[in-house]
Order: sequence, then structure tokens, then C-alpha cells
Amino acid sequence: MKIKLLALIILTASQALAQSGPTRTRLFDADWYFLKDSTANGQQPGFKESGWRKLHLPHDWSIEDLPHQSPDQVMGPFSRASVGNTSTGYTVGGTGWYRKAFVLKAAEAGKVARIQFDGVYMESDVWLNGHHLGYRPTGYTSFSYELTPWLLPAGQTNTLVVRVKNSGQNSRWYTGSGIYRHVWLTLTEAVHIAPMGVTVTTPKVSARLAQIVVRTAIDNTKKTTLPIRLITTLIKPNGQPAGADQQVFTVSGNGKVERSQTLTVASPGLWSPETPTLYRAKAVLVAGAKRLDSVTTSFGIRSIELDASRGFVLNGKRLLLKGGSVHHDNGPLGARAFDRAEERKVELLKANGFNAVRTSHNPPSPAFLDACDRLGLLVVEEAFDMWQRPKKPQDYHLFFDQWWRTDLQAMIERDRNHPSVFLWSIGNEINERADSSGLVLTKQLADEAHRLDPSRPIMEAMCVFWEHPGKVWEDGDKAFALLDVGGYNYEWKHYESDHQRHPTRIMVGTESFAREAFENWQQVEKHPYVLGDFVWTAMDYMGETAIGHALLQPKADKDSVKAVLPWPWFNAWCGDLDLIGTKKPQSYYRDVVWRNSPIEMAVHSPIPNGMKETVTNWGWPDERQSWSWPGQEGVPLQVRVFSRSPLVRLELNGKLVGEQQLADTTITASFTLPYQPGVLKATSFANGKPTGSVTFRTAGKPHHLQLTTDRLTLHADHNDLAYVTVDVVDEQGQIIPWLDTPVTFALTGAGELAGVGNGNPTDLSSFQRTQKSTFRGRCLAVIRSGGKAGQISLKATAPSLGTHEIRMVVK
Repeated sequence: MKIKLLALIILTASQALAQSGPTRTRLFDADWYFLKDSTANGQQPGFKESGWRKLHLPHDWSIEDLPHQSPDQVMGPFSRASVGNTSTGYTVGGTGWYRKAFVLKAAEAGKVARIQFDGVYMESDVWLNGHHLGYRPTGYTSFSYELTPWLLPAGQTNTLVVRVKNSGQNSRWYTGSGIYRHVWLTLTEAVHIAPMGVTVTTPKVSARLAQIVVRTAIDNTKKTTLPIRLITTLIKPNGQPAGADQQVFTVSGNGKVERSQTLTVASPGLWSPETPTLYRAKAVLVAGAKRLDSVTTSFGIRSIELDASRGFVLNGKRLLLKGGSVHHDNGPLGARAFDRAEERKVELLKANGFNAVRTSHNPPSPAFLDACDRLGLLVVEEAFDMWQRPKKPQDYHLFFDQWWRTDLQAMIERDRNHPSVFLWSIGNEINERADSSGLVLTKQLADEAHRLDPSRPIMEAMCVFWEHPGKVWEDGDKAFALLDVGGYNYEWKHYESDHQRHPTRIMVGTESFAREAFENWQQVEKHPYVLGDFVWTAMDYMGETAIGHALLQPKADKDSVKAVLPWPWFNAWCGDLDLIGTKKPQSYYRDVVWRNSPIEMAVHSPIPNGMKETVTNWGWPDERQSWSWPGQEGVPLQVRVFSRSPLVRLELNGKLVGEQQLADTTITASFTLPYQPGVLKATSFANGKPTGSVTFRTAGKPHHLQLTTDRLTLHADHNDLAYVTVDVVDEQGQIIPWLDTPVTFALTGAGELAGVGNGNPTDLSSFQRTQKSTFRGRCLAVIRSGGKAGQISLKATAPSLGTHEIRMVVK
């Protein structure tokens, strides 16, 4: 009987799945009018958009060129007069207006309509047909408004207006400005699944069987009570049903109801960074023979356990977190959260050894988390950078008391189905973290997060009390006691002593210096109570200018302690990857630290006589993965070889330079040799046998430009991108790492140039014009699909290097 009943449920569910219906939610990014200005009555329906610019979202006006360009004062999107100054990389905010007209079809009449914004920076007001829908001060969380009461009849033109204010000193990093993430319009019947109304958890997971709990919240905006069926089907990655359940109940007039269904999946495919298997849960509401609504959400089946004796246990196995913190921007695209840009960021992190990321210090875009789910990147998702006390005069502290609960709920309810998200962070380096007021807030925030999502632990990132003279590290114990996981920013030296004092405390390095990667990772490998290490940062970002710089100064001078440098620096320059995604020297070092590579090598740039190099805490010595130093013949150069093998040998042009034994306490061997063009080769040995080798060859003369793209085929979708790397190479195709030359781009066909960039942290030139100089032989062009099928041709021209072309197809 049970088998027959299950078969009937699956048959009914399959029939419900097969029913076609109108699109419930559609992207609302196209055809907005924009004005960067303060204007009167811009919210009125009859307002004329004379002189306004038409564009497709996502949009960020802070990455666009400023008017009145002036050498050394206003360059590209940068201004010396920027109120954000070094914090936001000299970019400019202001006020922006967006207007969009839309018409509902006759078939959409009577629907319940809701608009959702994935992210608007910063303070936004929204109007529909002149009615003020609401105000939202937060720049990162998603929010929505119901439109239904103020919609005009089908066939008439509705006007949606958004005003955005990015004013004052409100951030410590580049934020972008405007509607920089997607906008969505949802149309439903009166009885429908509530926004963010489907929640999936996996309370019991084994290789044999998984228990899946699906909770569905249903709203009824009609006055009449309605009997309905809720049919929920689990769908395997191959599209086949994995289980189904249905319930029959009534929803009272103007009422809400939540139903829980428990299903099982036999022999489940488990989600992990190595195997990011995704299932789908489809909830369908049916009244009689009519399908009222349906929502499909992706989820992963995985179990996570944390404790001080076993560490981070995923699906029954300990996993060491190889992590990096990232900000939300996309380099030359600014804060614009194109799906492909977010996906590429995740691809780059995975390709460079990361299995985890911390979204510092705010919730990311849904597209970023979707990519983490698909590609297998674990996520620590962070809510706030400050609470009641400011870090900047006009930052979120002004809104915290009124809005923290709303914003925390928005983050968790939106993102709790993502299998990649395993840890919620309620704050970063909070000023009042150990004060009496801060302890009250810590408990309130942690309790609320646990209420909204009992399945995930809570953490907070803590640093030494540099802003509270007289306080010592141990003064944070009361705050740590309120958390499930203690986040340690740059404090790996306290791990062992803290464990002696608090043996059950679970720790994770939420921020660390690249130069201390080996020391941090030794702690992770040695102690299960240290879950992992998250470097600051995995990728370069704009703002906090030059915190990762290396500075040349006279030997007689006192070592510089400057962490931030002014104009023309706009970039923090502390990432493992640069602003366009190119691997930097510290990332090669980390490959050996994390045992992802047996050997790597770096050559330090020449240091002039009488000079020395000082490096910031977040910085890295001025090293390159190169043996091309024209004009430096005979000059002594330092070569560092990184390996976990006990013996390293260095050769130049086939002749032995030297050998070094490596102790267990280091992975670095240092050599000094006069520069001579040719082939530099390092080899590592264990037990007399080679374990790996790395070779640098001196590049020849610049010969031509080499264009490569991450994809040759794009979708006919304004949200799709192609990243074209332009390298200056010699006749054999080897990059010329010392050449900075201007490259001019010409694009024709079914696309547009969305941005150009390089890794240079002091190049203030435009990200949107058709010219960009290479930096260490490389620059980047980002192409955006024009939304129609066709072909795209991109030509790149550089002095003495000719013109080279690459073609793509848009389908």
C-alpha cells in the first residue's frame, strides 16, 4: 500500500511539474533611464527623462569617467577631491535617479506583483506611479516591495522610480554606486508561495540515505479561505524525480501558513568542493485542477560538524579550509554584479587553490553564491562591518539600531538554501565587541541568527584591541563565549595559548597576512580546533589604497610604517590575484604552503645601491615569476625557491648555482646570483629523487599581441560576458613581463566593451574607454553581449606590435 501511495504522489507531482504556466519571476534589468544628479520631482509619473541615459542593469556610476578630466586632479573615475579619499580609492558617489516604464499584459491583470532588488548602494527610495514604496539605507542586502495596490490596469504604462544616495564617508573600501545588482519582477496569484518562502535543510545525511526537510510558507491575499494541495518534488541532478510528498490543507482569508514536509533520498550524491552535486526542490500549489504557483530552489545534500577535537567535518571527513576574504567588486567593471563576472571570480579562486571564501564585510550577490554552489566553494557569509559605533562618519552605524534585525533576516532568509554557505558572521572587527553594550548585541545577533537558521553556526571576526589602549587579547573571552566559532584576524600566535585556556573553543583565521601563510597553515594542519586560514585578501580591490605595497627607501632611513599611500594609488594591492585576475607572487608561495605544488620560484626586482625595501604587513616583496631583466646584466638578484622537499637545487644555463637543505621550520631557500639571460631552473629532491621543478626563460624582443578569451561563444543576453586577455609576447609566444605599452581596442558586432583594465595599482586611466596600457605585459578587455545573436570582433593594436583580432559568436 505504501509503495502504491508513493507512486501516486510521484505521478501527481510529475503531472504538476509538466503543467506549463506563465513565468513567475522575470529579470527586470532592461531599459532603465538614468541621471546622475539631484533633480526635483523625479519620482512623478509624468516627469520627462530629457537628457537621461538609457541603460541595462546592473549599473555602477562610480566606475564611470567623471566630467572635466584634468591631469593629476580628475582622471577616469578618480578625483583627488573624492570625499572617500584613500578609503574608496578616490572614486565618487553622489545621487542617482533611475526610471523604468512597464506595461502589464491582459493575462497579468489581477496578479500580485512584487519587485525585488538584489542590491542598491546605498540609501534608496522607491516609487511606483508616484507612490512611495519605501526607503532602504543598506547597500548590500536584498529587499522587495509589493506593487499591487498602486499598479495601473493592464495595458497602461506604470512608472517605477528609484533614487539612490551614496553620500559622505560611508565605507572603508570601494562600494560602487547605484542599482549594481539585478532587479526582478514577480507576478503571482492571490494564493502564492511567500517571498523566500521555500527552505530546505538536510538534518540527516549518510551515504545510504538522506533526510530532506522542505518548509514552505504560503500567503493568501484574498479574503476567502481556500483549500489547496502542496506538492513538493525533489529532482536529481539528471532531472529525474528523487522523491515527492503532498499535503492538503486550507489557507484562511488574508492568512499565512507554513507547512513542513520530510522526504528521503536514497544513495544521495553529496555536495562538497570536490563534488558540488546540486538537487532541486520544486514546490507546487494546486487548487482543484488549477496550478496556482510553483517555486524551484537548488540545494545540496551535505552534513557539517564542527568541534575542537575533530575540526571542520564535511560529510564525515575533516576538511582544512583554504580560504580567502574578498570584497564584492569586479575590478574594471566596478561593483556591477553580472552573473558571468561573479562566476569568473569563483572560477579564479578555485583555480588558485581556494576551497573557501569569506564575503567581507557584507552579503554578496545571489549570483556569486549560485556560482559557489555550482563550482564548489565554501562560504563564510558576513553581515556587518560595524554595529553602533562608526568606522566612518556616515557609515551603517547610523542605521544599525533600526535596521540590523531586518538586514540580518534578509541575508539569512535569502541565502540559507545555499549548500556553499556553512557559517554566518555577525560582524568584523567591531569596536564595541568586548564592551558591555557589545556583549548584549553579540548575544542578540547570535540568537536571532540561530532563530532564523538553526542549522548553521555563528561567528564574529575579532582583532587585537588596537583601538582600546589598555585592553589585552584575553578581554575578548566574553565575546568568544557567545559564539559558535571564534574568528581570529591576524592573531594566529594566540591559537595554542587560547586552546590551553579554552579547550572547546573552535577557531578560524578570518584574516591573515600573506607573508605569514606558512605559519598560519602549520597551525591549521597541526590543530583540529583551527578550522582554516582566510588571507586578506584573495583578490585585489579598490580602496584602502596601497595597504599591500612594498616601498624602496634609503638604507639609512627608519623603516616606513605607512600602511596607506595617497594618489595615484587607488588599489589595495594586497591580493593573491590582481585586479584583473592575474596570479601574483604570494599566490605561487601559497601553492606550496597548501601542498598544491611541489616547488615554486620568485626573483626579486633589483634594489638600487644605497636603498632598501620595506614591506607592509599586508604586502609582499617586489618579486616576479620571471628571469627577464634587460639592462640588469651582472647585477646581483635574489632568487627564492619554495618547496616542502628537504633539498633544493638552483641552476642557471645548465650550471649549478647552489644547493640548500631546508629545515622543517621553513619552505624557503634563498640564493643570490648575478643576472645573466638564459634559463633559470630550480629542482626539489626528497630521498635523492626529484619531486618537482620550475623553469624561467628569458623572454626575447616584443614581437606581437596575443589575444585569448575565456569563451568563444556568448549567450544573447546582456548579462553574459567574455574576458579577453591581451599579452605582449615574443616570437615564441612568451610574455614580455617588463613592457607597459598602450593598447587600443576596436569592437564591432553584437556586443559592447564593458570595461578595460590591468593590474597596475596606480594606473588611474579610464576603465571604459577604448585604450588601456599593459602592466607587466598584460591587460584585459571585458566584452558584454548585446542581447542579440551575431558575431563579435575585437581588434587590439599597440605601437610596433601591429593589430591582432579575436572573434566570438553570440547565440
